[in-house]
Amino acid sequence: MHDAVLWESDGERVRCLLCPHDCRIAPGHHGICGVRENEGGRLIALTYGKVSSVAVDPIEKKPVFHYRPGTKALSLGSVGCTMKCAHCQNWQISRASPADGITGELPPDEVAGLARTNGCEGVAFTYNEPVIWIEYVMDTARACHAAGLYTVMVTNGYITDAGLDSLGGLIDVWRVDVKAFDDRVYRRLCRVPSVKPVLEATCRAKRTWGMHVEVVTNVIPTINDDDETLEGIATWIHDELGEDTPWHVTRFFPYLELEHLPPTPRATLLRARQIGHEVGLAFVYLGNVDEPGGENTVCPACGSIAVARDGYTVTAMNTRDGSCGACGRPLGIVE
Repeated sequence: MHDAVLWESDGERVRCLLCPHDCRIAPGHHGICGVRENEGGRLIALTYGKVSSVAVDPIEKKPVFHYRPGTKALSLGSVGCTMKCAHCQNWQISRASPADGITGELPPDEVAGLARTNGCEGVAFTYNEPVIWIEYVMDTARACHAAGLYTVMVTNGYITDAGLDSLGGLIDVWRVDVKAFDDRVYRRLCRVPSVKPVLEATCRAKRTWGMHVEVVTNVIPTINDDDETLEGIATWIHDELGEDTPWHVTRFFPYLELEHLPPTPRATLLRARQIGHEVGLAFVYLGNVDEPGGENTVCPACGSIAVARDGYTVTAMNTRDGSCGACGRPLGIVE
């Protein structure tokens, strides 16, 4: 058993301080995430070192476009989640328990070597929600930094200040989903009370800890595809994170509890990109759709293609120290 971080005693119960669910957990029971359990008055991290998924991915697959483009990341996942999203593509592991979703173990001190052996320059914690794996993420990230590897969190962003601060200095990229822009939709879609903690944590990741931030919104017909929602998200990104923050608007496909909905029309994604540009975002990318140029990084100053992409593959780069190679305009790219 591995002791968890960020908890306090609450009588016979323990209070988990990691995410905004603020679970008070009775002896022998676990929190909403399913992987943090009260064992005799101690909070135990049930999935420490236990993996459900390991793969070598282009960092563009996360998707992350402005951090070390063209490199590969060793991607690791476990089981459990703080949300129960109705359209989850990885529900087999995000809704699994430690008893039925684990395929192996990977100690933190073995990750960097595995990454290097497979030609990776970084490690990404992904597939299920990595926040609830925080003890393992922290230990692994320390070892990865010591070995010169970058670290990425692919997250729903549902974390407390204390949780985020525990990751400060250990995580280089905060790739966060902003699934909507009002509490009503978050309650319906994700089964959490509010979007506010996600927005606050994202700002803190950038402002307090200097993490590189990229935002993804999976655009779902009738759920979050209206102009008001898209403009709200885009404006928040512009005002709170900066105009050069990448916004990935991705196509929804019918799945799980939303299998009755149609795929996102191409026109809706094009409209989302237009809205992003209208509010001042420099980089709006289209995902899960074959749209010519939809994933290219185009310099907003001179219009030249700084990074050309074909799917998850970088086919050409014309950058210099993160700036446009043609005119020198900073693009917010970390090379």
